[in-house]
Amino acid sequence: MHASDLPLINASLNALSTVFILGGIAFIKNDMKQAHILSMICALVTSTVFLGCYLTYHYLKHGVVTHFTYPGWPKALYFFILGTHTPLAALTVPLVLMTIIPAFKAIYEKHRRIAKWTFPIWLYVSVTGVLVYLMLYVWFPSSEIVR
Repeated sequence: MHASDLPLINASLNALSTVFILGGIAFIKNDMKQAHILSMICALVTSTVFLGCYLTYHYLKHGVVTHFTYPGWPKALYFFILGTHTPLAALTVPLVLMTIIPAFKAIYEKHRRIAKWTFPIWLYVSVTGVLVYLMLYVWFPSSEIVR
């Protein structure tokens, strides 16, 4: 495996997290608590592995930057998605922690109250992470790499 493989792995982990998050919300809405717990643990694990791979990739890149060079509306859309994804991704880590700690302590009312905010943000970050990958590497790939 090479560092160049990590963006695809990261996007795959984000996609998998999306599936687990959606499963988790569907399970709890159908009062399937054990399935909800398992699905959310899987979402947490895949998101944590993603974060480790993401940080590893950026550590290994040593200043190499891939620019989005496709002009017009795709560029505007890419920067809108990236501009909302990035701060919300940073917000997701503390939100997830604030959501799971009460669940582990069986303080379910607090868990539900915070989860109402965490769920849509975590889902958005997971989905837009995949979109960023697709736009940057699949749909509008750039040959320009800056060191």
